[in-house]
Amino acid sequence: MGGKFYDAPIDEYLPQNGNRGYRVSRYELELGYRVAGNRLTGRAVLTAVTTEVRDRFALDLSQAMRVTKVFVNGVKAARYVHQHNKLVVTPQQKIPAGGVLTFAVQYGGTPRPVRGPWGEVGWEELTEGALVASQPNGAASWFPCDDHPSSKASYRIAITTDSPYYALANGALVRKQTKASQTTWVYEQPEPMAGYLATIQIGHYRRHRIGPAHAAVPMDAVVPTRLRAAFEHDFARQPRMMELFIERFGPYPFAGYTVVVTDDELEIPIEAQGISIFGANHCDGRRSAERLVAHELAHQWFGNSVTIRQWRDIWLHEGFACYAEWLWSEESGGPGADRMARAARHNLARQPQDIVVGDPGPARMFDDRVYKRGALALHALRLELGDRAFFALLREWTTRYRHSSVITEEFTDLAGHYTTLPLRPLWDSWLHSAPLPQLPPLSGVQGAR
Repeated sequence: MGGKFYDAPIDEYLPQNGNRGYRVSRYELELGYRVAGNRLTGRAVLTAVTTEVRDRFALDLSQAMRVTKVFVNGVKAARYVHQHNKLVVTPQQKIPAGGVLTFAVQYGGTPRPVRGPWGEVGWEELTEGALVASQPNGAASWFPCDDHPSSKASYRIAITTDSPYYALANGALVRKQTKASQTTWVYEQPEPMAGYLATIQIGHYRRHRIGPAHAAVPMDAVVPTRLRAAFEHDFARQPRMMELFIERFGPYPFAGYTVVVTDDELEIPIEAQGISIFGANHCDGRRSAERLVAHELAHQWFGNSVTIRQWRDIWLHEGFACYAEWLWSEESGGPGADRMARAARHNLARQPQDIVVGDPGPARMFDDRVYKRGALALHALRLELGDRAFFALLREWTTRYRHSSVITEEFTDLAGHYTTLPLRPLWDSWLHSAPLPQLPPLSGVQGAR
């Protein structure tokens, strides 16, 4: 073989990511991490089904990880080559389409973030501990995977690390065991999850419950002791935020929600499935990051449960999460969503009109204009439909596509069922054209403050 493993790209925005020929249904990761030397060892078992007959299969895995053994369906692989962040595996025998395919990969190394147009993403060493922030393509920095948002699977993550440290991963803690100076934490994430939303958080943390004990959704904080008092103030309104979003967006899609605050400062907060990660700088005792608290919580519905199938549709994550900030402002005594929207439009009008929200291009998919214009598209839709139909649409969207992968056309088609008026002009102007449209006048919508 020798050279690169070529396949037609799954996604033109990240042509190197994602793989053909199989669909993963489950990951089981057994990880060991030494904080002092930033050393990671792992054994990953991927359970998949083949979608076609192939001589070989590829997995995404950073070159920072050294592979030592690969088995396919319990048998040593005939061959494997690890180049260009792809682990290409040749089974001993061909597997029929629709057949069971399991990869067992042993590996280790010094994990480091993946560099790309959006900075560094993936496994990141902290002053004392580690965090994982993988959007959009950092999952391969710490485990072999099919690293694309359309590839969702259940996970079991076991992480063994030095005992003074708290280790968190997605899902429910099902086992914790200490032997000598090491503690193993085992988490089970049953709902399907995209690889970029899988996370490990390690630090000198303590866990405590947020909000009333009888709350419908258990909410926890994992924070350093020194930040607890500021956290109690800054995140005090999160239970009310959860109530509002359940009312507006439908049932919370996971078993619980955990907020992590690292001891280090972070440039921006990060979402993971069932978890949001904030830096010490977001916990200042003044609630200065509260809009971001709302933004990250909203991602549990929009992004983590309902996940885009292709990165060009990133507005379906970020536009909704940005709009949730405005809904929270409206609810919590700040400016109403309409006022927030018109202020955002005023600011955008002073910026270049050269971005198409529905297809911004890979270099600009995290441009703030995608976030704000995506939110404005939703507000324009709310003005068109009225509150009752708009929020009914959002609830049907999150219910119909719960734990699924979506594209923009599925949302625009569903919205069409909530009005007799044609919505094509709205979508064309807000999602598919560069010039910034005007917002319609306010009518029949709450939150006009």
